[in-house]
Amino acid sequence: MINASNIHGVLPRFGHNDESLLRAELEEIGDVLLDISHAIHAHPETRFEEYFASKLLVDKLNSEGFLVTQNLADLPTAFRAEYTTGEGGPTLAFFCEYDALEEIGHGCGHNIVAAAGIGAALLTKNWMTQYPEWTGRIVVIGSPGEEGGGGKALLLDSQCLDGIDAAMLIHPEGYTLSAMTTLARSMLDFNFRGKAAHAAVSPEKGINALDASVLTLTAIGLLRQQLPSDVRVHAIVTHGGDVPNIIPETASIRAFVRAPDTKLLMENLVPRVTNCAKGAALATGATVEITSSAPPYAAMKPNAVLARLVESNFVRVGRTPEPPLTEVLPGSTDMGNVSQFIPSIHPVIELEAGIGLHSREASAFAGSSQGDRAVLDGALVLAMTAVQLFSSPDLVHEMKASFAEGNAS
Repeated sequence: MINASNIHGVLPRFGHNDESLLRAELEEIGDVLLDISHAIHAHPETRFEEYFASKLLVDKLNSEGFLVTQNLADLPTAFRAEYTTGEGGPTLAFFCEYDALEEIGHGCGHNIVAAAGIGAALLTKNWMTQYPEWTGRIVVIGSPGEEGGGGKALLLDSQCLDGIDAAMLIHPEGYTLSAMTTLARSMLDFNFRGKAAHAAVSPEKGINALDASVLTLTAIGLLRQQLPSDVRVHAIVTHGGDVPNIIPETASIRAFVRAPDTKLLMENLVPRVTNCAKGAALATGATVEITSSAPPYAAMKPNAVLARLVESNFVRVGRTPEPPLTEVLPGSTDMGNVSQFIPSIHPVIELEAGIGLHSREASAFAGSSQGDRAVLDGALVLAMTAVQLFSSPDLVHEMKASFAEGNAS
């Protein structure tokens, strides 16, 4: 876990010329980045349907000389774009998210994530052309379906992220934080089947699938008394019948189960929650099919070396990051899956102080001047971090050693 004792340390050389070059390039391309952010914000697309946003980013990267591969992992809106200079050097990836939320649009600010990610890549590319002695590969990953779809997990499984030495993504929030740990998450669908009957004339001939759903929710509620305080279980009824005078033949629940430890989640908590549904089906005479329409999200494991760089770079752009957290943030992200295999960082940047994401208010701010500032500052923070890595082989080695040490512990 990131804490105050391991985030601070000796920082690498980062010259005035490096920063000046990045800032000058940001002045040149800033309006382009904001146009990208505004366009994605104005065309919200939900998980795996982000055709407009994906094309917008791919077209820009193609025009900037990146080699783009699309349709990764059989996902039409996923892509990997690469720009290589010289021989050798690290491969650093900027991740872009661009899916929106149902009903409320970009209430998670993924238009900002996308614009800041591509902006960081373009700033870093310009720096590398000015300093050809530093070689390596810049990668932009278009990762769709973060909101429930687990797009990054699918990319990992398809080996689309092979060869990446460091993964970076910056996300808006109600505060600025250089690193965070998150909860692992499993999504479960409980589909109950009973038997239809006339609810008034012959209810005894029916088997009520909705009753099984209600009993499952009650069992989950009682289970919470015996769960650790940092575990979360929340669920909704996605189908509960059609009309009141027919005993519901089918009913469905979707549940999220979250925990700070991925192994605990999958081996202990998920079986206990699924037993709630199995028991409810047995008690009511219904049957239940238990599935998951998305891969599990692993807990986020931020790299301490990357966190140290990001913290210092937030200060450089005039942002004051919150002190390193000792507790786990109760949200989840598929960037956690990436962090289990690649040294990763997922800082958050203040959109509006205290704003809660997944809200209409956050969606409005994501397309406002506050969102614009988050795009520009976020791109600069990530580019500064990449420049420090490209120009310091020892730092890359330290980053990898920290990752290996974390995996061994």
